[in-house]
Amino acid sequence: MSPTREISAPRNEFVSSYTELAAEVRASGLLDRRRNYYLIRIVATSASFFALWTAVFLLGDSWWQPALAVLLALTSTQFGFLGHDGAHRQMFASAAANEWTARIVAAVGAGLSLHWWRGKHNRHHKAPNQIGTDPDIVDGPIAFVPDVAAQRSGIAAWLTRRQGWFFFPLLTLEGAALHVASIQGLVSKAPVPHRLLELSLIVVRLGLATVLPFVVMTTPQAVVFVLLQMAVFGVLLGGAFAPNHKGMPLVPKDVRVDFLRRQVLMSRNIRGGRIIDFMMGGLNYQIEHHLFPSMPRANLAKVRPLVQAHCARHSVTYTETSLIDSYAIVVRYLNQVGLGERDPFTCPLVRMYR
Repeated sequence: MSPTREISAPRNEFVSSYTELAAEVRASGLLDRRRNYYLIRIVATSASFFALWTAVFLLGDSWWQPALAVLLALTSTQFGFLGHDGAHRQMFASAAANEWTARIVAAVGAGLSLHWWRGKHNRHHKAPNQIGTDPDIVDGPIAFVPDVAAQRSGIAAWLTRRQGWFFFPLLTLEGAALHVASIQGLVSKAPVPHRLLELSLIVVRLGLATVLPFVVMTTPQAVVFVLLQMAVFGVLLGGAFAPNHKGMPLVPKDVRVDFLRRQVLMSRNIRGGRIIDFMMGGLNYQIEHHLFPSMPRANLAKVRPLVQAHCARHSVTYTETSLIDSYAIVVRYLNQVGLGERDPFTCPLVRMYR
């Protein structure tokens, strides 16, 4: 039997398997849009956002302001999740309604660009944890791929060997990095739909959030307020995305994997109740989200038993752990990558296909 047939036989089996699962899920109605759910969430989040800024003005010169900064960061994170859901067309039947809702809530509420975010995030969904394809594991301050870590020298190599311990402190800068990347994406030479509108909304949103605290607080209070809000926003948003794929197998760029296993084996669910659901914006059901990216967030928990049963029937590993355990895995994984340990991160499919 040729190598090509050895590879295609199991892949075709799992393609057919996903088709069966997709049909079962469609029949369940869980792919139907949840318009009222999202309208209520958008209104409640917007009301919280404006109420908190009103409280900032009423409180004025006070060292209680940092508490409001934390709550505003939490609200901005929720806007980020809503923008994510709209970009995946989870909210409404109309593609235009999803796109415009995502554009407005992401820009005004979180200071993020729909254009930049959607392009980056779609590439991630196409091939999670695949080297050379997934933008979430490209070279940067953190090395997610052993080959990248091995090329570093001097102080960069020293930091990389300990990068797991620096990961969460670095998340405090993630909010600023996301704002900068959003603006860079909008001012690039590439065509950008509604460039001026998105850029204007983000600049005004970030400008007001930076200037207004200096109007109502002392300078030290305003500095703490702005920096704390930005840091907490980065930790909350980055901390919701990091546990889902980091520490899961890496896929070499030349390996093709069927859709079902590409999404399930490279993803990790996070156990928890409603608090975890809220704080992670439904991304704790990462496996279900990757299998059905347009499924409304509120339905991910409902489809989970169907996906678990399907994976069990077809011997596909379904990974789920607690939030604390997932963070421990991330730290350990990053330190191992920094030390150049390769074997623990090779996708088992590579050994099957080679």
